[in-house]
Amino acid sequence: MHLTHLSCTACGQRHDAAVPQNVCTACGKPLYAHYDLAAAGRTLTKDSLRTRGKTLWRYREVLPVRNDADIVTLGEGFTPLLPAPRLGAKHGLKKLFIKDEAQNPTGSFKARGMSTAVSMAKQFGLKKLAAPSAGNAAGALAAYAARCGMEAHIFMPRDTPRANVIECQQMGAFVTLIDGLITDCGAEVAKRKAAAGWFDMSTLKEPYRVEGKKTLGYELAEQLNWTLPDVILYPTGGGTGLVGMWKAFDELEQLGWIGPKRPRMFSVQADGCQPIVRAFAAKEKFATEHLGAHTKASGLRVPKAIGDFIMLDLLRKSGGGALAVSDDEMIACTKEVGAAEGVFPAPEGAACYAALKQLLTAGQVRPDESIVLFNTGTGLKYLECYSA
Repeated sequence: MHLTHLSCTACGQRHDAAVPQNVCTACGKPLYAHYDLAAAGRTLTKDSLRTRGKTLWRYREVLPVRNDADIVTLGEGFTPLLPAPRLGAKHGLKKLFIKDEAQNPTGSFKARGMSTAVSMAKQFGLKKLAAPSAGNAAGALAAYAARCGMEAHIFMPRDTPRANVIECQQMGAFVTLIDGLITDCGAEVAKRKAAAGWFDMSTLKEPYRVEGKKTLGYELAEQLNWTLPDVILYPTGGGTGLVGMWKAFDELEQLGWIGPKRPRMFSVQADGCQPIVRAFAAKEKFATEHLGAHTKASGLRVPKAIGDFIMLDLLRKSGGGALAVSDDEMIACTKEVGAAEGVFPAPEGAACYAALKQLLTAGQVRPDESIVLFNTGTGLKYLECYSA
């Protein structure tokens, strides 16, 4: 509504927000949306939120869609921030929370980004959308494209959880399974999109998915009475949730709703695919591709992320870090979280609890700190992980 322009996250070049954009035309890096926050703040107030609907569109003024008629929604966002007292008591933690993104439409946090991105595609008059996906983004794109009558062309690794494949097919998407990883799927989209007339909706290769994801940060602040937690653990593949929250915190400070203090942000990856963990430890600006990537947590099987430098920068600025956990730890922690708190997390979400145990052992978090674990999706989409 108050969108002014786009700018490159690397070189700073300004781009026109009135036409469809992918990455920076000068350096090929992701673009960020910018807003007239002074104008937004005239109607987006803490008081105004009290009467608004419980979806991410409650933050309408800092979301990019110009006209309400172009909003494509299934009721996404404003998921619960659940206290986890039984899980916390095991470790002497009094302020442990789970942000349960499984309660979004299509069962994962990917609904946030696709709602905003597909809404912008509708605003621009686009008709055919394409994306590579490890699973949940595909389901979300299929749903939101179907919601407004667009074509969705989806490329997924052949070993993507079966539930994701069926979900896309049943919502009318054109699904292609690829022998390889999400990077191979992305290469296939890039190769075909011009001739096929597709608009590329890949993670951070389209500037508006991150705008939906940033509402995670707005919600956390609102749900904690306009404070931020001390520690956030987030499972990281492409990284839009992580970078989106960091963007939100900056916007919230500019709106005058929070101060400069930030949570310590921790990226959680799998042992078998940990490019951010390795680059963080090596103090590198960019992450080297993780060759031979493998993990049961399909959302973490992203060997190379275009926004790696953004993630690494925010992790360091926040005083946080990056941790890797094994598939066995994730699967064991799924049951531990489920039995203690009644939340059936995706393996990616369970990985955050496994990482928290590492931080506690290392003395990197204190018992009196407020800690938020992100469960990014429902374990119901990963039933293959729990087969005998």
